[in-house]
Amino acid sequence: MRLHRLLPTAALVLLLVASAASASSPVLNAILPAGAQRGTEVELTLSGDRLADAQEILWYQPGIETIALEPADANTVKATVRIAEDARLGLYDLRVRTATGISHLRTFSVGAYPEIAEAADANSNFESPQPIPLNVTVLGVAENEDDDFYVIEAKQGDRITAEVEGIRLGKTLFDPYVAILNPQRFELVRSDDASLVRQDPIVQLIAPEDGQYIIQVRESAYQGNGNCHYRLHVGHFPRPSALVPAGGPIGETVEVQWIGDIEGDRTQAVTLPNQADPDFGLLAEDDRGVSPAPYAFRLSPFGNVIESGSTAEPTPFAPPMGLNGVIREDGETDRFRFEAKGGQVLDVRVFARALGSPLDSVLVVSKVGGGNVGANDDSGGPDSSYRFTAPEDGEYLISIRDHLRKGSPSHFYRIEVTPVEPKLTISPQNENPQIGVVTASVPKGNRLAMLVNASRADFGGDLAFSAEGLPEGIALDADTMAAGIAQMPLLLSAAPDAPVAGSLAKLTGRPTDESLAVPSETAHTVELVQGRNNIPFWTRSVDRLAVSVSEESPFSIEVVEPKVPLVRNGAMQLKVVATRAEGFTAPIAVALPWNPPGIGSAGGVSIPEGQNEALIPLNAADNAGLATWKIVVNGSSTGPDGPVTVSSQLVPLTIAEKFLTFEFERAAAEQGSEAPLLVKVNQLTPFEGEATVTLVGLPNAATVEPTTITKDTSEIIFPIQTAAETPEGTHKNLFCQVVITQDGEPIQHNLGSTELRVDKPLPKEEPKAEAAAPTPAPAPAETKKPLSRLEQLRLDEQQRTESTTEPTGDADDQQG
Repeated sequence: MRLHRLLPTAALVLLLVASAASASSPVLNAILPAGAQRGTEVELTLSGDRLADAQEILWYQPGIETIALEPADANTVKATVRIAEDARLGLYDLRVRTATGISHLRTFSVGAYPEIAEAADANSNFESPQPIPLNVTVLGVAENEDDDFYVIEAKQGDRITAEVEGIRLGKTLFDPYVAILNPQRFELVRSDDASLVRQDPIVQLIAPEDGQYIIQVRESAYQGNGNCHYRLHVGHFPRPSALVPAGGPIGETVEVQWIGDIEGDRTQAVTLPNQADPDFGLLAEDDRGVSPAPYAFRLSPFGNVIESGSTAEPTPFAPPMGLNGVIREDGETDRFRFEAKGGQVLDVRVFARALGSPLDSVLVVSKVGGGNVGANDDSGGPDSSYRFTAPEDGEYLISIRDHLRKGSPSHFYRIEVTPVEPKLTISPQNENPQIGVVTASVPKGNRLAMLVNASRADFGGDLAFSAEGLPEGIALDADTMAAGIAQMPLLLSAAPDAPVAGSLAKLTGRPTDESLAVPSETAHTVELVQGRNNIPFWTRSVDRLAVSVSEESPFSIEVVEPKVPLVRNGAMQLKVVATRAEGFTAPIAVALPWNPPGIGSAGGVSIPEGQNEALIPLNAADNAGLATWKIVVNGSSTGPDGPVTVSSQLVPLTIAEKFLTFEFERAAAEQGSEAPLLVKVNQLTPFEGEATVTLVGLPNAATVEPTTITKDTSEIIFPIQTAAETPEGTHKNLFCQVVITQDGEPIQHNLGSTELRVDKPLPKEEPKAEAAAPTPAPAPAETKKPLSRLEQLRLDEQQRTESTTEPTGDADDQQG
């Protein structure tokens, strides 16, 4: 097989990424309790692995302070945290930092109500439910084939709301179910999934009479387990299913209409923050309580219009604008009218499912009095998006409906109509706690590479990278990301005397063309819960990267910088050298986490136990990009504290055009005979000295010796010798491996392709009986058979050889 076909498999790449991310980082599997009431102090138990040297908790959002952290054993840490009185409600993101790294991202929920624990041994029977007051949060576990029952007291006309945080806690694939029943076990209301909170449920009712009401919680298919922790919020609090508008201009006061609460709709004036906040959301609140979690709300620099509700007249607006409304009835379509100039380009984007609406939008842009200009159903998800270019001056309509033509008070939406603006999104690889952590734990005096993706929208060109808020002693080294490239490694280096510490750093990118003003954002996606086939069910996105300085690694690696280029259709052996701490002898797996375009690298390479060097085969496709790229090698092993990964320096690798090309003719022969193969040599780049040419891919028992060429060689003839056991048939994929030596290093080419046909010899004729010799006829004049092209070439070569051969004998004989 040719070397340039040795590309790493997807599984191998995934394994490499996981090992590179994990290093000796701690493993954080669970946090109990999974949440707490704001304005309180609570002791948390954090469990996992390699937690004995835990030093701090890194919180992504403000409002929670760690006031004590004490490891209980190698797998458990006790932490006391203080939650501010004004801490925002909802989920917080955190990681644990130890002396050797940073853990997976996990979540912690902050609620508004006092918390009580499930009486697990006493609430599994409907006849003996656990009594609880209203306006509380119950911490429970939905075990396998388990029903949890709670009883409350309510007055006729009371609003009762029950909401379960289940899959939102990010622990496991958990689909909770909640119902409210009367004492006769009649089900008054139930919920499996609520679109507002995805796979989690919400129920509401108005108490029909004074008395007791039973709240039932379980896993929807009775397939719970010890990881199915939940937080049940029960109270009189409001929980509307929609809000309009679902976004508004930064720094302004907007009138928000809350829709779908069981007590009816209401309006609230809300003053929005003066700057963008990725965690901003609105709370539904009245004199009887507050919703357990905020509603997603889009902050924008432009204003709002609300659909008029008229089916006859579209709602007018002028871009840029946020269009807001509700598809209240089955079959309903909302329309908005605007004017545009010919050639004007606008982005029209729907936000519905992303905000918790059940609407599966269909978006249509049409000309008033004319036909459709364009439409979109799904755009990378159930929300629609369409780039509109006005074909001419005039009035246009934006129409929105549900794909199945469904409607309800919960089917709210927001459409943002904006000019096309460039945007840059920087994202590290998705983190999956089941596979690996994407954090940067850099050992003192060492390096760690990480891959980042850059998504350019409506602009192009090279990108430069920088980072703010890195721990003391850590520096970022990054090559320029060339136009057309969307992924490359960044290298973090820690000074030998850097203090062991950690931070949440902001990674940014910018065009190298300073005339381009492009906003940059970072979005690091963490896949907390996955289903079958590794499909993400619950994810979190954070805007900063966890970086730390950790204790020294027992080894480091360096790449010996190549002195020669890697040519197209060529191969190279990349030398990696390890420096080991005294006593550390374990094998070190080495691999490239990223390959430049058109470059392949072999996986499964290891520096053997007790040794210090290894070679990683590289190969270049015929269309590999002609450029100098900076590559890096990761080295992974198991140290005294667990798995550890470090990286080499960034090394320039030049991809060059081939020095020469070959044109092959086909060769054929009978078994046991010689098959001359003619190769025409086309010189592209002159080279000094001789190059070795080896014919590769011959069938069994066929042989030919390597030959040499110079920059002046124009043809090669390979005398392929077949044997009687050489398989008959057409043998394809023969090619030449050419090695040119430059600066003492080989430049390997893999050139051309041809085939060899091997035939069985014709059967020999049986000898005939002798007959009387006829009278000989006069011999005709001798006629020579014309030589084939190969025969003529062989004859020419023989004559050239003979003409350049020194005559034998001494000088006197020659003169005589």
